[in-house]
Amino acid sequence: MTANPMLRPILRFDAATCAAMGLLLAIGADAIARITALPVPLLREAGLLLLPFAAFVLWAAGRSGWPAQAVVAANIAWIAGSVALIASPWSGNAFGIAFLGAQAAVVMLLAVLEWRHLARVPATA
Repeated sequence: MTANPMLRPILRFDAATCAAMGLLLAIGADAIARITALPVPLLREAGLLLLPFAAFVLWAAGRSGWPAQAVVAANIAWIAGSVALIASPWSGNAFGIAFLGAQAAVVMLLAVLEWRHLARVPATA
């Protein structure tokens, strides 16, 4: 179990937002693509990727050490990928850029909160 009482609810919230965004992207990729001009396969595949990740984050919420660290690392990778996508020709229109930027900002906030509270947890196996 995690020693820091704040890390668990933050990870659970992260899991819930991943699952919600995953479902939204997987089911609503066509509608989101019409608004954002982002590629449908990109949206749908990102949504499908988020669903098992949400399960992992939920599992990690009951542990300390490497599982929570892996969540932070994956969130940082997601942010980097989002920024790279914004800089690419596939960033869509202004709504697409705003969509990518907004979700990257939320993931960044979660990663910072998780890291801050993870740093206060003694490392265990």
